[in-house]
Amino acid sequence: MSIPFAKAHGARNDFLLTWADEAPLAGLPQAAIAICDRNTGIGADGWLVCDRPADGMRIRLFNPDGGEVEMSGNGTRCAAAWAMANGYEPEAIRIQTGGGEKHLRRLDRSGNEFLFEMNMGRPTVDAEREALVVGDEIVNCTILNVGNPQCVVFVENFDFDWPAMGAAIEKDARFPKRTNVSFVRHVDGLNLDVRFFERGVGVTNSSGTGSTGAAVASMLRGIVGRAVTVNTPAGPLAFRWPTADDDVVMVGPAELIGLGTFFWKESHDA
Repeated sequence: MSIPFAKAHGARNDFLLTWADEAPLAGLPQAAIAICDRNTGIGADGWLVCDRPADGMRIRLFNPDGGEVEMSGNGTRCAAAWAMANGYEPEAIRIQTGGGEKHLRRLDRSGNEFLFEMNMGRPTVDAEREALVVGDEIVNCTILNVGNPQCVVFVENFDFDWPAMGAAIEKDARFPKRTNVSFVRHVDGLNLDVRFFERGVGVTNSSGTGSTGAAVASMLRGIVGRAVTVNTPAGPLAFRWPTADDDVVMVGPAELIGLGTFFWKESHDA
């Protein structure tokens, strides 16, 4: 079967996008495993199956392991860019995700490069401060949901095997549906350095929801103000959360980088 796709990235968090009417009617998890494989497929951190935009847009997100998850902040921006590159004229768009409806406003566009402001919703905090036992260590974390589950671990530096710790935390019994993990180093009252281990993906250069979780957890602890820049390995994302009654707002980029066709056959299935 031929599956048309576009490829895009939001701060180097890369996604494939396919219109829902051009995706397989069945077998979406298997197709996601195949198309996201970086050796035998096209390769991506996730596959977005998108309804064609009208008054708004609906998207479904599949991870490279075939699991369907609630949402991605970076991926949702990529979907908005894809809609606007395909004739969606308004400067703002509503996108329905598994993590709720998101509102995106285009701040800038230069060719296939976009800058969006996006509401990330109101976070739900399960534990502002929790000591999580990981192997022989006790880690200091905040557990919350920002449209998908997040465990935010506060560290002094990244000079340890944080990917291995992220993999252990992702599947910890504390998280029956697994969790995304962000490792946060406090820089100052306006800046954080963050590394990401995403559920069903592994290490990523950036994560919109992971950055949101890191920003919110740091604000709750009072180590940053209500506006903060999250510095990821792929570049900065900006956040503001005026009060606990407001939605968290993120500003970040999305860039469309290519089009193609994936030839999916049974031998690709994992």
